[in-house]
Amino acid sequence: MLEWYRKSFIRGFTTNPTLMRKAGVADYRAFARAIVAEIPDRPISFEVFSVEFGQMERQARDIAAWGANVFVKIPITNTRGEPSRALVRRLARAGIRVNVTAILTPAQIEDVLPALAEGPAGYLSVFAGRMADTGRDPVPMMAAAVERLRPHPNVELIWASPREILNVFQADAIGCHVITVTADLLKKLELVGKDLDEYSLETVQMFRDDALKAGYTL
Repeated sequence: MLEWYRKSFIRGFTTNPTLMRKAGVADYRAFARAIVAEIPDRPISFEVFSVEFGQMERQARDIAAWGANVFVKIPITNTRGEPSRALVRRLARAGIRVNVTAILTPAQIEDVLPALAEGPAGYLSVFAGRMADTGRDPVPMMAAAVERLRPHPNVELIWASPREILNVFQADAIGCHVITVTADLLKKLELVGKDLDEYSLETVQMFRDDALKAGYTL
């Protein structure tokens, strides 16, 4: 996060318990507060992880106090499939900036948008990449979501879980407000506009080099 913070085109950050666990973070609070201290001027989203809405609310209020640039990620439902709409409304009315995450359907957007619209700046995080994993084209739904949010300027749409650099261009084409991109994908930005003949030759060379390194013979 600190490495990419130095890039002016990176406008904010988000994480979740899964990513933090993979990164070896042992102390959630200590890590988050250290990051907020280092990155005080761009939005950062941290997620609650309780099953019970009462505990979620306690965690959300705790997280919101970590910094003025912090957004609290609330899943669209808990692990029992119970909608989080009422909790989102309470937090929004309390002035807490909420990022509603793990959204995958238009019905979920319709369910939670009125609650989020009652508060300060907020995000609807739609996992377009996961939708694509199921064989569905996410572009029509994401484009419709952009239009649905237009009467609510305090709520922005996030294209979450992209799978390829093309998703960045798709999100931009429909006017999506934010796209979250992993570090691995960001590194591929240098390929944008690359000559395809040159890229083809490099690919052939890669196959040849790997065959030699492996000592293959026929």
